[in-house]
Amino acid sequence: MEFSAAQIANLLQGTVEGDENVKVSNLSKIEEGVPGTLSFLANPKYTNYIYDTNASIVIVNKSLKLEKPIKSSCTLIRVEDSYASFAQLLAMYNEFKGSKSGIEQPSFISESTKLGTDCYVGAFAYIGLNVKIGNNTKIYPHVYIGDNCVIGDDTTLFSGVKVYHECKIGNNVVVHSNTVIGSDGFGFAPQDGKEFAKVPQIGNVVIEDNIEIGSNCSIDRATLGSTTLRKGVKLDNLVQIAHNVEIGENTVIAGLSGVAGSTKVGKNCMIAAQVGVVGHIKIADGVKIAGQAGVGASIEKENEIVQGSPSFPLGDFRRSYVLFRNLPKINDRLKDIEKKLNS
Repeated sequence: MEFSAAQIANLLQGTVEGDENVKVSNLSKIEEGVPGTLSFLANPKYTNYIYDTNASIVIVNKSLKLEKPIKSSCTLIRVEDSYASFAQLLAMYNEFKGSKSGIEQPSFISESTKLGTDCYVGAFAYIGLNVKIGNNTKIYPHVYIGDNCVIGDDTTLFSGVKVYHECKIGNNVVVHSNTVIGSDGFGFAPQDGKEFAKVPQIGNVVIEDNIEIGSNCSIDRATLGSTTLRKGVKLDNLVQIAHNVEIGENTVIAGLSGVAGSTKVGKNCMIAAQVGVVGHIKIADGVKIAGQAGVGASIEKENEIVQGSPSFPLGDFRRSYVLFRNLPKINDRLKDIEKKLNS
């Protein structure tokens, strides 16, 4: 589909500088712009590209001041926030591309399943007994949904997602390929020096609304009760959430991080990549955990920033790191002092 500069400006409540009738049918980065594409400029580091880009339309901030003329073939749309406006367009573009509906064959949908309106079920998908799926939800090919699951409206499960029995997923949730929701928690009891005995995991996973989960994540079902992701949580790829964990609202976790069993993470937290969090602790609201940190105890102070393994407050970590880097020099000085004392 093609859209004119006038149509885009009207959608974004922006103003057009140039040809309001010029049309675009694709998107591009400003430094790689070609005719017929739409781009944007938000980062000042890329300002020099505005003068030479071949993109037909570029979204810019109203505050942008041009130091020289741009190409006559380039039309500007000025908005309050070019980054937010472009993100809005991307969301619409992505929704348009993913506008699938209908049931493909071969697929299996149990007769006891209740499927909402305007849903999409891809080929080779399996939907078990007594499943309830809301309106406008998309189940891509090779997705498995176990018995008695509940999935809300406007949710998307991409190819290869596995949702074990009894789990609940809310509205406007996106789960990317090959993520597993509801596999058994890691529960084994030692048996007097013999083999470990498996502890049955009979709980479930509850994923609330407006959540996005990356690819190849594992979210374990609870031993009893629920493993819970609260509203607005965002997980990167390759994140492990263990049994009975609770992740608070609007908390984000970057890739290759893991949270061990029964830990409760507060809301509005930010956990960077390769972070390990031990089990049975609490992390307060607003806490930020730097990359590769190892959290071995509860963090009770809200909005604390921690780093290191074991982790401790950022200011202390930085001072300690300066000392650590200077240890070889300090060691040399001590040896020199010892020599002088011995002589």
